[in-house]
Amino acid sequence: TISAPAKKNSPLTLVTYFLSDRILKAARVVYSALKERNPDLIRDRKHHLKTYRQCCSGKDLVDWLMKLNKCLQSRSQAVGMWQVLVDEGIIVHVKQELNFHDKDTQFYRFLDSEFGLNHLTNEKDKDQLDEELQEGLSLLLQMGPDALLTMILRKCPSQRSAEDLEVIYEELLHVKAAAHLSTSVRKELAAVLVFESHAKAGTVLFSQGDKGTSWYIIWKGSVNVITHGKGLVTTLHEGEDFGQLALVNDAPRAATIILREDNCHFLRVDKQDFIRILKDVEANTVRLEEHGKAVLVLEKAESTNQGGTGNISKYTVMSGTPEKILEHLLETVKLDTNGNDAIDPCVSDFLLTHRVFMPSSQLCPCTYHAEPSEGSELEKAAYALNTKQKTVKLIGQWVALFSQMIKDDPIAVDFLEIVSILCFNAKMSSPMSLCFLVLYEIFRPDHSSVTLMLPVNTSVQEVMSSLVNPGGDHVLVKMNSMGGGWLFMSSGSNLKIQLYRICNKGSAWPIHRLYWLCSIYGDTMPLKEQQGPDQSTMDTWEQMCPKEIASQLTNYDWELFTAMHEVELVYYIFGRHKFPGATTANLERFVHRFNEVQYWVVTEVCLCTDLVKRAILLKKFIKIAVVLKEQKNLNSFFAVMFGLSNSAVQRLYKTWERVPSKTKRVYCAYERLMDPSRNHRAYRLAVAKLSPPYIPFMPLLLKGNNAFLRFHFFFNTYLPVSCPDSEQSLPLRNPSNIRHYVQNFEVIDNQHKLTQLSRAMER
Repeated sequence: TISAPAKKNSPLTLVTYFLSDRILKAARVVYSALKERNPDLIRDRKHHLKTYRQCCSGKDLVDWLMKLNKCLQSRSQAVGMWQVLVDEGIIVHVKQELNFHDKDTQFYRFLDSEFGLNHLTNEKDKDQLDEELQEGLSLLLQMGPDALLTMILRKCPSQRSAEDLEVIYEELLHVKAAAHLSTSVRKELAAVLVFESHAKAGTVLFSQGDKGTSWYIIWKGSVNVITHGKGLVTTLHEGEDFGQLALVNDAPRAATIILREDNCHFLRVDKQDFIRILKDVEANTVRLEEHGKAVLVLEKAESTNQGGTGNISKYTVMSGTPEKILEHLLETVKLDTNGNDAIDPCVSDFLLTHRVFMPSSQLCPCTYHAEPSEGSELEKAAYALNTKQKTVKLIGQWVALFSQMIKDDPIAVDFLEIVSILCFNAKMSSPMSLCFLVLYEIFRPDHSSVTLMLPVNTSVQEVMSSLVNPGGDHVLVKMNSMGGGWLFMSSGSNLKIQLYRICNKGSAWPIHRLYWLCSIYGDTMPLKEQQGPDQSTMDTWEQMCPKEIASQLTNYDWELFTAMHEVELVYYIFGRHKFPGATTANLERFVHRFNEVQYWVVTEVCLCTDLVKRAILLKKFIKIAVVLKEQKNLNSFFAVMFGLSNSAVQRLYKTWERVPSKTKRVYCAYERLMDPSRNHRAYRLAVAKLSPPYIPFMPLLLKGNNAFLRFHFFFNTYLPVSCPDSEQSLPLRNPSNIRHYVQNFEVIDNQHKLTQLSRAMER
């Protein structure tokens, strides 16, 4: 076989070599299929009295690919696939243009001799060639969106279509440097960004003392920041920006920027556009000042009218003091709507996050408004009535958002009781019982246990008071399977390990984390059951088909997911310790489920000693992943995929060799969704194709760059939708047995032990 030629002027990493080799292999099979099925597409072509030898038109190539691959939903997808080969230099434009065009008058040639595209294919049978063709098309389809985006960025800004601008805008939502910018600014940036690339590490982008001409965002790669006297100051990476200060202050560059690695890409905004955007922002910004300080900043934004007849201008809150933001939101509350109208996103965002910057002790008194000092008695009365009605409506929306969780806030409860008396017939949603009881199982050092029925928000001190006499030297410890533990103090922290809205169906937590009561921390050993099973449960579930298991996984995940409340994410992001009495039990349980499913996969594979059965097991897990993705359960889908990519599983080469190539091809396609580059762009593109309702990949959602963006994304995308009916239309053989199995996985979470088991099977 002929390998890909090395790229000039740049040493490739192993990953790049591997990827380029796969792209070259894909190009070979696509080129072979083109020559075999439609050889007439490659011919001499004339345009403007000039002849171009042995080439294809861009439109013909897109048409051919659309017919060949029925999975393509649009021509832009096919353009992206060809753009991958253009970027690799495998096909070239006859005039050396860098972008692929879907046009009759744009011609491209395959560099068959340089890349060995004409290698012999008659040694392989038709089935094998078809399989390689599908694998190649799948790879190009996965890489197409990235290539298409780079192609759009390379276009001159004046040549970008409305669709191009929307694509760039969507990407800016996930770029760290643009995360704090408003919607209008990001839209303006999308129209003026210029793509700039440099091939070699060590290239000086600009030097200290140079005149500032551009602002840069790192799209790919990294740079070193160097100053006179100090040398290397810092290193900037993908998503970060530099060069803004010189433009704002109209001053020389304060540092030298040098490329840290090969093949760096930047998004550049020239000074003229940068200053214009700043002026536009100022023109559309309203500031309210008191005593010389800004207390409220609003920005004009365009929004679509409800009837879809046109755009209307409205002002959105950018920043301000909590009191002024609340006052502004009260003024914008509409009283001429029915109670079923959706809550304004600005109002819901404020109410759900208010405890971060405005605790209930501050919020509740601020809802009382003084009467105006001027005007007739009638005008004062009308103002007071209008304000009271708006306040009551805002309070109603607050209660509707928090539902039963508002009962965890005693200040809010007292305030609502006063409002109820003042408003006589005010209606509120049914509260959750303050005494919602759950089971707690506490172990002693001698491995005996005691079970208590206590409220969900029971503190550590209350748990201990129920077990031992006050004043003792006992402590409560949460211990994992390896003997490590978390020490709870005798007071202060809350022990919340159960769900708000789901009854206790089996163990509340997996076996490898249990609560222990002891007098001396360190005198305890984990239970044998905590260390996981000794035998695989394959005999139990080999009679269950993957679709049945996946369906029960999804059913249970929906139960856990819908038990969460939006505000739990706020508490989790900003730190539960900052909110007295707050609980994130449902969210933590759902996040914990990811690890449970992940280690279930690894445990089952590492405990299966039979090589043939182990290969069947891998195939079954991949099939489960396929069904989970079809059911739009991304949390369990990625849990299974992470389990399969665990080092203890990946090293089983003999086992993977027995997995059918078609199944391995599916696994490789899904593996790319775990690619973390470009802020997990592969995952984001996959999610963008889904319609609600679906279960998100929660660990990634909690890991992003900006806490508020993560919250908005979560609340506006997932929670407003209704979850699907938990009853599946599948004819399950024994749904109760499968459900019990899925909800009570026995797993080994000790990576060292899993690796030992793996090595014992295949050295």
